[in-house]
Amino acid sequence: MYRYFKGQVTEIHATHITFEVNNIGYFIKVPNPYQFELNANSTIHLHYHVREDAHELYGFLDATTRDMFETLINVKGLGPKGALAILASSNTGEIVQALNDSNAKYFAQFPGIGQKLSQQIVLDLKGKVNFEDNQSTPVETEKKNTVSLALKSLGYNNNEIKQATKNLDLSENVTISEAVKAALRNLKHN
Repeated sequence: MYRYFKGQVTEIHATHITFEVNNIGYFIKVPNPYQFELNANSTIHLHYHVREDAHELYGFLDATTRDMFETLINVKGLGPKGALAILASSNTGEIVQALNDSNAKYFAQFPGIGQKLSQQIVLDLKGKVNFEDNQSTPVETEKKNTVSLALKSLGYNNNEIKQATKNLDLSENVTISEAVKAALRNLKHN
């Protein structure tokens, strides 16, 4: 239903933030509220979670982290609270590495996740999750996604796109057009 909001954080609490969009404040649960900057214009990527007794919004700094959250909550027995605990102190790259290494102990260290559930996470997701470690800014992430979509529309496969966008300069002074051209040059040299 909701994918992202553009607005500003008006309150920061231990487990959630209030995010204002068009004079409406939304209560959004987040992995680490202190990653957000108070009263600064920003974009928050959302997951809208519906249960019998509640409708909840979960928010993330970037789409990759949101996608990882959605992947984690699809594991049988792991709900939003457990997925937030994992994302509060790790990033997508660390999670993918733990899955690829079949490291169930990694997941057992988080609150509310026992040995059985951590093994279930590895069993369900090993080899099925392919997120890149996202240390880039939301602007860089958005540009990379746009460049990837452009290459996909030109007929390139996922491996080619991954190779073309690796080490690509996506800073604010680089336009999308320039980034696509650089990615195409990367493909030509490989």
